[in-house]
Amino acid sequence: MSPETVRWLDKNAGQAICFILTMHRRLFGAFGKGLDAAGACRRMLFIKLTEQGSTILAWRAFKKAADIVGRDNLFILVFDENRPILDVLDVVPSSNIIAVASSGPFSFFRSLVKAISRIRREKIDVCVDMEFFSRASAILSYAAGAVRRVGLHAFHDEGPYRGDLFTHKLIYDPHIHTEVFFSSLVEALGHSPARADAPLIFRAPQREGRLPEFSPTHEERKSVAGKIKGSAGQGCGKPLVILNPNIGDIIPIRKWPEENFIKLGNMIRGKFKEAAIIITGTAKEKGRASFVASSIPGAVSLAGETSLRELLALFCIADLLVTNDSGPAHFAALTPLKTIVLFGPETPALYSPAGGNSEIIYAGLVCSPCINVYNYKKSPCDNAVCLKNITSEDIFDKVKKILKKPI
Repeated sequence: MSPETVRWLDKNAGQAICFILTMHRRLFGAFGKGLDAAGACRRMLFIKLTEQGSTILAWRAFKKAADIVGRDNLFILVFDENRPILDVLDVVPSSNIIAVASSGPFSFFRSLVKAISRIRREKIDVCVDMEFFSRASAILSYAAGAVRRVGLHAFHDEGPYRGDLFTHKLIYDPHIHTEVFFSSLVEALGHSPARADAPLIFRAPQREGRLPEFSPTHEERKSVAGKIKGSAGQGCGKPLVILNPNIGDIIPIRKWPEENFIKLGNMIRGKFKEAAIIITGTAKEKGRASFVASSIPGAVSLAGETSLRELLALFCIADLLVTNDSGPAHFAALTPLKTIVLFGPETPALYSPAGGNSEIIYAGLVCSPCINVYNYKKSPCDNAVCLKNITSEDIFDKVKKILKKPI
């Protein structure tokens, strides 16, 4: 389903369902159970349907939850296309990842019914909604039958209506990093709500250091090297620079102009004669990625040619990644790779990658950021002036400084 279809369903059908379930909760309680059951947490479900990049920011929350209920009692509900990063992070057993198909309405609803049935069989007693004001995830939290449900509540803010479906309600704070917010959802379980109509209040957790480092197998390194050689017709030169110019169509306004990536690639080739330049992207982005590669002498495209683990293996042998604000920026945080990340419509204050290997480029225009959880991440801008204000020369200056340092 297209992002626009998902947004339409969530807004129109979602509001009605949230209202109906709110009436159900007030009349009958949570499917016949107490609204705020006491006792220790035993089996916990996270709802983290979208965005593999932000799933990495949720890693510490997952680990904290695993310390509470045990790894085998932790479950994660996710769209099937976003599952690969959970397999890499390995925070729960593979069988505890419950994937929902997202390719079309029929397969989506069929797999969703199966997922809800599975969740209720698992006797989940805690459900943590990690989505920002998605009505669908609030509905799923209630449908899971958990007696404790943690999530965002609009209160008096102008946030999207999600009914009154959570037992542990947090107010959205646009001033704390997303990684901290995710950890706060788990921290909330240690606090009892003072009032049903008030948000939980406690000290926010601190952002911590680096994430666990991904270690590719010998076969994965060999496979990536073979794909580079197969595309380039020769071995890999040095320095190895990865350009990630494209982004999925969920938030296309986050793209730095293609012509800027092309100009940057040519500047790198002009300065570093032996440099290898790799263009990455998804299978859907293959055509445009090939065009960018063909416009830079000696560059090759691996868009759609690697698994997620192979992409991470590529990051482990590369010297630098230049990328839009997108999943690969966060994937790189699992590796030693130095990364330059371009922000514009979104803010690094909330979504900068974890760890210390990334350098953030942000123009800081008065209109930026323009997408947030309150506007379904839909911007009134169709020109991305904030990104166009970042020039290829600006980025090339950063590239030269990084590549001149010992690698």
